[in-house]
Amino acid sequence: MGLAEQVGGWVREREPELLAELAAWISQPSVSRTGDGMAEAAAHGVELLRRSGLTPEVVETGGWPALVGTAPGPPGAPHVLIYGHYDVQPAGPLDEWVTPPFEPDFRDGRIYGRGTGDNKGQHLAQLLGLRALREVAGGLPCRVTVLLDGEEEIGSPNLVKAVRGLTKPDLVLWSDGPVHESGRASVVLGVRGIVTFELRVRGASEVLHSGNWGGIAPNPAWRLVHVLGTMRDPQGRVLIDGFADDVVPLSPGERDALAKLPVDVPAVLAGIGVSGMEPPGGLGFYQRLTGPTFSINSLTCEDGGEHRTVVPNVAVAKCDMRLVGGQRVDEVFAAIRAHLDRHAPDVEFVPGGAMAPSRTLPETRWTDAVLRGAEAGLGEEPLLLPALGGSLPIAAFTDELGVPCYGVPFANVDERNHAPNENLVLDWFRRGIVAAATVQRAIAEVGR
Repeated sequence: MGLAEQVGGWVREREPELLAELAAWISQPSVSRTGDGMAEAAAHGVELLRRSGLTPEVVETGGWPALVGTAPGPPGAPHVLIYGHYDVQPAGPLDEWVTPPFEPDFRDGRIYGRGTGDNKGQHLAQLLGLRALREVAGGLPCRVTVLLDGEEEIGSPNLVKAVRGLTKPDLVLWSDGPVHESGRASVVLGVRGIVTFELRVRGASEVLHSGNWGGIAPNPAWRLVHVLGTMRDPQGRVLIDGFADDVVPLSPGERDALAKLPVDVPAVLAGIGVSGMEPPGGLGFYQRLTGPTFSINSLTCEDGGEHRTVVPNVAVAKCDMRLVGGQRVDEVFAAIRAHLDRHAPDVEFVPGGAMAPSRTLPETRWTDAVLRGAEAGLGEEPLLLPALGGSLPIAAFTDELGVPCYGVPFANVDERNHAPNENLVLDWFRRGIVAAATVQRAIAEVGR
């Protein structure tokens, strides 16, 4: 009997207790933004590491602590670091939840509750995969370190401090976000970074009547619109000098992986009620998710939605830029500042949160092993995604430690992470446990 069948049997035999363990983890609040339940969650997470055969440690970072568990492997075996996060998003509007967010509910083959998919259910599957390896295979095939971040949902401001105290692994695995939108299993090689910022333009000392003052008093809303027009043209080209100068072109392996990804563009666009994609033209669907972007998130005159016939006295644009391999957060912020100094020195620039991009090439040594192990455990050939469109703090490993990182998501497409009624399909949880074990075995075979 192969390892996947052995671990699958282990999961079936213990399913009631494994699901109870999942429910207990979800029922523990751990909202890093407010602090709700964080101390208790750290203690709970330490016990999960211990029950999975790891030696646990609470690593103080200056913020919410990181939880680290370690276990030795056979002599000369690869060292694998598994990353996850034990903090969760705030519940959001309680009246939109069918059942309370921290009272997990099993229904229709899913578990509902805050953190089910993002990220407690997924990293618990990884931990249970390690536990299964000990019980059905007699031990771990690789040396393992598990790091559970307590601040991912607030941008992981102290993760690098925790990472710098670790022994350098050979590679990093993480399970977060959903599988491919087609519902297919996937292996993810990178994530885009992000910078967020506000542009604020001020006018008169107070809001003014547009009949009495229109055409006389400067209108900050028009000023803001014109400033934004200097930053991106109608064809979608970002006009900020230096913004994308260091973008690293896609490798042959990345281009090949993108070409193999399935997508029905008209159907996807119809699903969101539009008929065409954002400029520039000539780019494929997935090319757009591996390139840098500049998005205006909101425009406001801070009028509380009253829409009076006035000349506003303030206008605000909240924006983000998604970054890709080669771009650096500090250099992008510097480029924006320099652009505003040249074109609009009167506009206030307020930098916000940021996260660096991370990139692992398909040509990297461990890629085939991760793909092979994921296929064995998940029961289907996974798609290879060069990068997620969104952002995760994986650069703390690729940049600080200089090691490749691989994402193997165990959550359904409609997990509703960050939204009411977040959920995890139980079949993905079960298969994730098996895949966590088979990926470890495949990596060990390459490392011999």
